[in-house]
Amino acid sequence: MNTAPQQRMTFAEFMELALYDPEQGYYATNQVQIGVAGDFFTSPHLCPDFGELLAEQFLDMWKVMGQPKSFTLVEMGAGQGLVAADVLKYLAIRKQSADSSAGYAAFWAALRYMIVEKAEGLIAAQQRLLQPFQFAPDKVQWLRFEQLSEAGTVGCFFSNELVDALPVHQFVVQDGTVQEVFVTIDGDSQSFMEVLSTPSTDHLVEYLAGQGIDIGAGYEDGYRSEINLAALDWLETVSNKLERGYVLTIDYGYLAPQYYSPQRHQGTLQCFRRHGAHQDPYAYLGHQDITAHVNFTALEKQGLAQGLTSIGYIPQGLFLMALGLGDRLVANNNTSDITQLNEVIRRRETLQSLINPLGLGGFQVLIQGKGLNEKEQSQVLKGLQMP
Repeated sequence: MNTAPQQRMTFAEFMELALYDPEQGYYATNQVQIGVAGDFFTSPHLCPDFGELLAEQFLDMWKVMGQPKSFTLVEMGAGQGLVAADVLKYLAIRKQSADSSAGYAAFWAALRYMIVEKAEGLIAAQQRLLQPFQFAPDKVQWLRFEQLSEAGTVGCFFSNELVDALPVHQFVVQDGTVQEVFVTIDGDSQSFMEVLSTPSTDHLVEYLAGQGIDIGAGYEDGYRSEINLAALDWLETVSNKLERGYVLTIDYGYLAPQYYSPQRHQGTLQCFRRHGAHQDPYAYLGHQDITAHVNFTALEKQGLAQGLTSIGYIPQGLFLMALGLGDRLVANNNTSDITQLNEVIRRRETLQSLINPLGLGGFQVLIQGKGLNEKEQSQVLKGLQMP
C-alpha cells in the first residue's frame, strides 16, 4: 500500500490481491475451501450429472460444427477439477458402450481438454483428481492463455462460476456523479478504509453509458454497485484465441437493467466463508471468497464487438432439462425396490437442486459463437431447445 499512488488502490486492485496474490491470495494458496464442507459449493459438487450433461452439449456442438477432426475444450477456472473429471469419465465410458451412430467414439478421438488456471493450489488439486484415470498423455493439458495460439482453437471455451470471481471496480453515486471506491489504510487503527474519488479510468463511466445506464436519472446519492472491466478483457482474450466454435459461460447474474436497478442500491458484492455470506471484503483477508454477480448484457455486447455471435441465453435449469436432466429424474423415480427408497429420494433432491430457480437453477447460461457458417448458426443447440 505504501508504494501505491496516494497510498491507495482501486477496489479492483484490492480484490485481485485478496484472491490471487501468489503468497496470500485466497485462490492462489491452499486456503480455498470448495465443497459442501468448505466455504461454498458449485453445481459439480452435488453430483456428476452436471458435468455429464455438459458433455452432451459439447458432443452436440461438435456435431453441429460438422464433426471436425480436432475439437478442443478449454475450461477456464476449473476449480478442483470436478467438471473435467465428470466430462472425461462420462465420454470415456460412453465411447466404449454406445453404438457408433451416437458419435461418442469419434468425438473422443477428436477431443483435447485444456485447463486454463492460474492458481497453483487449484492446479495441484486438479492434477491429483485426474491422475488416476490415465488418459492419453495429450488428452488433458494445463496451460495459460498466452500459451494458446492466436485464433488457433477449434472447439469450445467454457467456464462455470469464473466471471463472478474476476476483480471488479466499485463505485458510489455522490452528488449525481460516479465516484470510484478506493482502498487505503487508516493511520490510527491500521485497518482498511474506503475513500471516494474521481474514477481511476474513463472506462468506468463509458461502461455505464454503454449499458444504457444514466446515473443522473433515478439513482440517489449513496447508490453503490460494481463494474467488471476484467470480464471485458477476459472475453476479448477468449475471442482472440477462438478460431471457430463456441464460448459457454455459466454464472449467476443479470442483464444490465436488473443489475443496475435503482432498487439494488448496495450492488451485488458478496463474500463467502464456511457457507456464510456477508458483505465485508476486508475481513478474513485471504481466507474468504469475494464475488460479484455477472452483467450478461456487458458480455453479450463485448462479444459482438470482438466478433462473437450471440447464440443463446437461458437459465441453467432450463438448459440442463433440455440436455436430459428431466429424463434422469424420471429414470430415478422408476424403481420398485423399497430398499433403495432413501437413495432415490436423495438423488431426486440433488437433481432438483440443479434446476431450482431460487438456487443453482437460477444461474444463467450464455452461449456465443465464432466462425460458424449460416447453416451452423441456424441449428438450435440441444441445451437451448425448448419443449
